[in-house]
This record gives sequence, C-alpha cells and structure tokens, in this order.
Amino acid sequence: MLRLGGRGLLLGLAVAAAAVMAARLMGWWGPRAGFRLFIPEELSRYRGGPGDPGLYLALLGRVYDVSSGRRHYEPGSHYSGFAGRDASRAFVTGDYSEAGLVDDISDLSSSEMLTLQHWLSFYEKNYVCVGRVTGRFYGEDGLPTPALTQVEATITRGLEANKLELQEKQTFPPCNAEWSAARGSRLWCSQKSGGVSRDWIGVPRKLYKPGAKEPRCVCVRTTGPPSDQMPDNLPHRNRGDLDHPNLAEYTGCPPLAITCSFPL
Repeated sequence: MLRLGGRGLLLGLAVAAAAVMAARLMGWWGPRAGFRLFIPEELSRYRGGPGDPGLYLALLGRVYDVSSGRRHYEPGSHYSGFAGRDASRAFVTGDYSEAGLVDDISDLSSSEMLTLQHWLSFYEKNYVCVGRVTGRFYGEDGLPTPALTQVEATITRGLEANKLELQEKQTFPPCNAEWSAARGSRLWCSQKSGGVSRDWIGVPRKLYKPGAKEPRCVCVRTTGPPSDQMPDNLPHRNRGDLDHPNLAEYTGCPPLAITCSFPL
C-alpha cells in the first residue's frame, strides 16, 4: 500500500489523469460525424485577411476556428504564421519561419509530443474544432493516418513516463541543497523538500538511475516497510526504503542524519 503524506492519493490522481487523457485522445482523433474535411490548399484561404472566409489554424490535423482570438492570429500579428495551415512543429520549436511552420513532427521526443498535447488541450478548451485537414494526420476518409497513430502512442508513453516519475518523486523526494564559498555545500531533508509534502522527513542518499551520468540527492524514509512491499503488513526490518539497491550513503555523513554538510 502506498502510504504517508497523501502519496497514494497523488499517485491515484496521476493514474486517473493518464486514463482520462488516453480516452480524450481517442475522442479527439477517432471518427466523428459531421466534421468537415479540408485540403491544405483550401485551409490556406482561412488566414483572416480581407475577403478571406475565416480565420482557422490546424494542430495535429485538427482545424480550429480562432476568430475569437483574432488579435493573436490575424495578418500582421505575432502568430499570424499559424493561420491557414498545420504548423504543429512550430508549437514546440518556436521556429516561425516558413521552413519551421510545418506539420512534420516525426523527430520530436516524447516530452515534446506532450507539449503538443498540452497545446491541443488549450485549443479544445478555448476554440471550436470545425474539421480536419487531410494529409499527414488524416486521410481523405477523415480517419487517422499511421503518423497520427504513432503520435498518439508517443504521447501515451510520455504520460506513462510522467506517472512513473511522479511515483518516484513521492517515494524519493529531492533533497534541499545550498552552497556557499564560505561554508561549502549542505544537503538536507524536510517535510516539504522537493516540493513533496509528507509526514516524514527522511535522510539524504544518492539515488543512481540507469543511464544517468551522476546520482542525485533524494530523501529516504527510514522507518516502516519498503514502499514497494505489498501488502504492507508483511514482516519487515522497519528500515523504510534505506535498503533500496539504487541508493548509496554520502561519505562522511552519519547514516541517519537529516543534514549532510561538506565544508570546503
């Protein structure tokens, strides 16, 4: 059982959020009756200029009417390059040149894909989706292409990675740290270190992660069963997570000290 300081609640919320987001992704990208299909040439007419039929932009193939935000997207405005096209890549890169205002996101990382997902949430909340543009993300039948399916998979993996990162942060909150030329460095734990509120303090330890060049300082619970023991009523050594194999003590720091100081 995940325990102490609301950790179980936070993890439950993270799992629920990931599940809800996955469902929303399917809703956003799956078939929907009544959606208009644009070809890129048709969408390019919707730039909000005199005589243009409207002010639209596309993100991941979904077309939004951004007329209510005209001052941001109309000709001459800062984001005018997004109008009348799918410039998904520029939402991440910030490259507003013609070469950057494109929909090719094939080389973006999972975290960058999550940035696109956040932008998609923004447009879903603030603007009306009026259709889809055919090409990279939607076929002529209005259904998702393999490229969009890959985007969805990458975002789902990113959400899962975020959930695992949150879980680790709840188990091993980051230490407080300070350094000065006069006193050297100090690492210490508190009930809110790392931004994680809890009812235990913990002791500083080095946490080694596969692939990381250097360990990082985390606060480790010193009593009760290990966090990964399920159920938690089994016999244990009452050492919390101190025996986790990826942890190491700081040389010169007492094993159960909540503060480790390293004078120059």
